[in-house]
Amino acid sequence: MSNTNQNNFMLQLPRNIFSGFVVSLVALPLGLGLALASNAPPISGIIAAIVGGIVCAIFGGSQLTITGPGNGLVVVVLSSIAILGGDDLYAGYLYTLAAIIFSGAFLIFFGLFRLGAIGEFFPSSALQGMLAAIGLGILAKQFHVMLGFTDSKGSTVELLLTIPNSFIRIFQNPSKEILLAAFIGLFSLFILFFYSRIRNKFLSLIPAPMWVVLLAIGLNYYYDIIINSEYPIDKSLLISFPSDVLNSFPFPNFDKIFQMEFWSVVLSLTLIATIESLLSIKAVDKLDPQKRRSNINRDLLTLGGATVISGFIGGLNVVTVIARSSVNVNNGGSNRSSNFFHAIFLLLFIFLFKDQIQRIALPALAAILVYTGYMLSSPQNFIRILKIGKEQLLIFLITLVTSIISGIIFGILIGIISTFIIHVFINNSFFLFSRNILKPNILMYKENETGNYYVSVKNFCSFLNFYKLKNKIDQIPENEHAIIDFSLCEFVDHTVMEGINDYRRVFKRKGGVFEIIGLDVHLTDTQHPFAIRKSLPIKDFFSINKNLTKRQLSLEKLSKVLGLTYDSDRSSEFRSLDKFIYFKTKVIDYQNNQLSSEKNNFSFFDLSYSEGAFIARQELKASFLLINLKHNIPSFILDKESFLYSINERFGYNDIDFKKHPVFSNKFFLSGANESAIRNLFDSSLILFFEKNQSYYIESRNSQLLIKGRDRFMSIEEIKNLLTFATELVSILKNFKNE
Repeated sequence: MSNTNQNNFMLQLPRNIFSGFVVSLVALPLGLGLALASNAPPISGIIAAIVGGIVCAIFGGSQLTITGPGNGLVVVVLSSIAILGGDDLYAGYLYTLAAIIFSGAFLIFFGLFRLGAIGEFFPSSALQGMLAAIGLGILAKQFHVMLGFTDSKGSTVELLLTIPNSFIRIFQNPSKEILLAAFIGLFSLFILFFYSRIRNKFLSLIPAPMWVVLLAIGLNYYYDIIINSEYPIDKSLLISFPSDVLNSFPFPNFDKIFQMEFWSVVLSLTLIATIESLLSIKAVDKLDPQKRRSNINRDLLTLGGATVISGFIGGLNVVTVIARSSVNVNNGGSNRSSNFFHAIFLLLFIFLFKDQIQRIALPALAAILVYTGYMLSSPQNFIRILKIGKEQLLIFLITLVTSIISGIIFGILIGIISTFIIHVFINNSFFLFSRNILKPNILMYKENETGNYYVSVKNFCSFLNFYKLKNKIDQIPENEHAIIDFSLCEFVDHTVMEGINDYRRVFKRKGGVFEIIGLDVHLTDTQHPFAIRKSLPIKDFFSINKNLTKRQLSLEKLSKVLGLTYDSDRSSEFRSLDKFIYFKTKVIDYQNNQLSSEKNNFSFFDLSYSEGAFIARQELKASFLLINLKHNIPSFILDKESFLYSINERFGYNDIDFKKHPVFSNKFFLSGANESAIRNLFDSSLILFFEKNQSYYIESRNSQLLIKGRDRFMSIEEIKNLLTFATELVSILKNFKNE
């Protein structure tokens, strides 16, 4: 490690320790809950998190990912224990540990032979259907446990249909034990669903799952100390650890390695672990403020090694997890050390607070898993996929239903086949694919005149051959100018549209240009930027009509009154928003409802974007105003003063105060790299202007100003007020002279 890198590492260490601690607060309840949902001992989930955190932090190829037990493997491990062990769950667990070790060996093989590209052969909507099936499986089993009943058995469909029976059982025998268990579970679920609506930044420092755990432990102590009576929860509904954790590691049982059912389990574990890890790695790379890209094959190699170690000492598979990784990014994690510290904190929790952890009631952990399952299979996911295209919803539903009925492996296989059949139906041609699937269809060269990289795509581009296009694009430096031409391509599917949009984001964040041309000769039946494109009309079955909402009609009317240009269409062109710090850890989906003025050089628009993913994912919608000034001003951030900013001050975000203007200093957080230039900009007239007007989030970057209001779309009156505010602000800034 060079001196510069070593200095940067030491400077970032406090922030990564803090982030690792916050992540551990999420990882503790999830590790316990995922293990219990898999019918494995609770400690097995924590073992996977500790081993994964230490091994992957030292040898991994990703900077921001957190590793541990994954949501996707719950259903597979659960069925594995049942298949391999029958009625003897502990024996099934020991056989499953052997299967976990072999699945880790396969991951090592994938990494060594650079097979990380295997994740590109899965259609996006089919993957979403598989994840939704996993979510429903988790929800179906854990909903009964959340109400205090651990004896419910059956398939996912049977468990979902018998949820009303569990509610009936509560009132058929309303004992204190049953009522308290149900209360703990339902109240915990209430906290998880409504936690994101709390705007108190002090409370939000502790993740929702940890609040659930703390309240569950607190209730146990309430009966023990305050009421001085026995906790009215059956021992079977409490966490149980071995008395001596270090000397209680189980040894895997390899007796079934010559049976087909064993290798079926190994295949399932390997496939789901690979898919979940690859999806997570790609998702976290989008959130990286430093615009780094992970070494996927190195990650698979490291995850495989960690899984082998974890299996030998009684732990579950180690995978890359989106939710905990998102928490890491959102709390300032900047390198792999945050993964290491999250593991160390978990180790400390087990040895220092083992007795307290064993006071947690299972309904509280089940509520966390019910919420996780709901997030994976939320009705919003159905609506989001429908907006992309009806054919995508059909693929999603086919994969979902098949996965629930026949298992995850068969489900994703049918999802792939159904995607291909639907593509044939849409194009009314089987030969488009059969004739061209093996032909080279990508041409790339560097233009001598401009130095641009030109990539031409011919015939078709879908999940079947997207890897060919990716291989070419990956050869282009991300700070260069790339032009992707689809004019010779008859069909482009949703998976490809989503994938090339990811490339556009990466190039833009690295200072490059990623242009997509040739799609103007294609047709699409929805306004979504990721919808399929084809050169012939698409059948009416897949058409969606577009109508303006009442707000959009009001915006259209406002544009005419003010002499502005209005565009209601969704667009994935984000006007260089990635340069602003606000968007460094956020993923932008699309913008629409744009009001613009060439004369005044500004653009107002609604933006849909997200922060984090899965259980940590927050869907955000807000209105923004982007102003292009005629001269440069110092870069700064101005926002309402809050407790969170006082914490950030300790990590390098200094609040610039003005002794002569205490009202302004108490009201606003002002920060920027060049403090003297900012003080020069913020003279008395500008400070007085901000004091007397409504507060907005304002960020400047050279000659551009970004203004944001609340975390929602603005009303028509609020838009008018914002435009008036911006006009006065620009007028004041005209007088600034950059010295």
